[in-house]
Amino acid sequence: MLKLIKLEWKKNNIGKYVRNACILAAFLCLFLFALAFLGIAEDPDGTLDAAEGMNVISAPIELFTSMSFLVFTSVMLASFIVSAYKNKTMNLMFSYPIKRQKILVSQMIAVWFFNLMALTVTKLLIYACIYTGSKSMKSSFIIDFQMGSLAFYIQLLMKSVVIVSMSFIALFVGMKMKSSKATIVTSFILIFLTQANVGDFSLAGNGVFPVILTGVSFVFAALSVVHAETKDLL
Repeated sequence: MLKLIKLEWKKNNIGKYVRNACILAAFLCLFLFALAFLGIAEDPDGTLDAAEGMNVISAPIELFTSMSFLVFTSVMLASFIVSAYKNKTMNLMFSYPIKRQKILVSQMIAVWFFNLMALTVTKLLIYACIYTGSKSMKSSFIIDFQMGSLAFYIQLLMKSVVIVSMSFIALFVGMKMKSSKATIVTSFILIFLTQANVGDFSLAGNGVFPVILTGVSFVFAALSVVHAETKDLL
């Protein structure tokens, strides 16, 4: 399996995704640093222009990183899998003496693991920059995290797992509709459903919802590969 994952990275030129992930991480870091310390989130009278519950710095960090990497992961899945079907390059992969399901799983793991690492590192970079800035600058948001706490790192990693895993739902839709665009559009819909506020209600702050969502995401991942041995190529 590890060899197949490395093959997928090489075949799809993982270097360009590393570059794009670095650019995205740098942009998010600069934007959120400015949001926290340069007053761009404040009204002219100096009060914070944020919805209820969004006055802590972890809220915009989690929101913008989750939005960005859910789409980024879905784009990669569309390129690695859906486009491979459409371009018929999957024909060659399926001609190997390896089960189709194993090939698909290796592609999904290749994208999932890469983005889990990318999202986790990006969040750590942003939190570290905000933490460092808070030592000498006044933040518009309440600094609500402790980088010296083990719970902080566990929570950060678990939230990253939830977001990256959600892309499997988008993949399933894209494969069913035989469209890379459908994969990406679904990722945006998932963002609205999971991150948006309806009045004072938001699923983003629900403690049980991420567990359920992760389970649902892996069910969709299984559904994406379960009939790979018998169904025709897209």
